[in-house]
Amino acid sequence: MRGIRTPADRDRGQIIVEFTGMVPIILVTLAAIWQLVLTGYTYTVAGHVADEGARGAAACEAAMRAAAPDGWEVGTGCGGGGDPDVFTATVAIKVPVLFPGALSFPFTVHGRAGAAREETP
Repeated sequence: MRGIRTPADRDRGQIIVEFTGMVPIILVTLAAIWQLVLTGYTYTVAGHVADEGARGAAACEAAMRAAAPDGWEVGTGCGGGGDPDVFTATVAIKVPVLFPGALSFPFTVHGRAGAAREETP
């Protein structure tokens, strides 16, 4: 005689099956959220790097390279921007996939900043 089976006994093992099915969905969702955060942070980095380049007018390229975090693919440009009183710096940064330094998406984030030219006494 087997005895009386409760509903909990009939569902034994079901939690493991459901958990195994949900783990990939949870991991893909977390990776997608992380990628969105990383894309947003790339916009912040682009603005910061361009701002540092504009401030360091004379050494624009070096200032932008120093301000960029390691692992980001950075393209820089410096110039007058058409106004003799303003120094401009532009930067193009590729958005990394999941973490900087590995793969990058084929599109870039652009940042542009300007600073007033200052005469040295």
